[in-house]
Amino acid sequence: MRLTVVDTERCVGCQSCMFACSRRKNKVGFSGSCINVRSDGGVKNGFIVVVCKTCEDPPCAKVCPHDALILSKKGGVRLKKSLCNGCGNCKEACIIGAVLWDEEANKPAICIQCGSCEEFCPHGVLSLTNGEDDDDKGEDNAEK
Repeated sequence: MRLTVVDTERCVGCQSCMFACSRRKNKVGFSGSCINVRSDGGVKNGFIVVVCKTCEDPPCAKVCPHDALILSKKGGVRLKKSLCNGCGNCKEACIIGAVLWDEEANKPAICIQCGSCEEFCPHGVLSLTNGEDDDDKGEDNAEK
């Protein structure tokens, strides 16, 4: 399964998806969110929704000096927390800015394609799809 942004025009910036993602990790607020919703220059311009695209050949994994980001069978990466030293190379390498940072853990926060955010989006901005027709197929990158 792959999480996709269906239509950013529908996004009202409520950030319910971010809260849902953090809550999945038993965190309050946005500190654990692996999805980012931000203004595109004011309410008039709408919002930008950033989520991991599950690249087939992810640049974030290539730059990890400790191989903490492991390729998933279906695309994207999984974070092996025990190997991560918090260098931040992965965050810098992500061309769309989808590698967020968990300041408390000093480790990357990357979407695992679970769909928790989709359930809480009141306007259908996000969708968990099969991903078979997508160019960059992928799935999870759960933390271990």
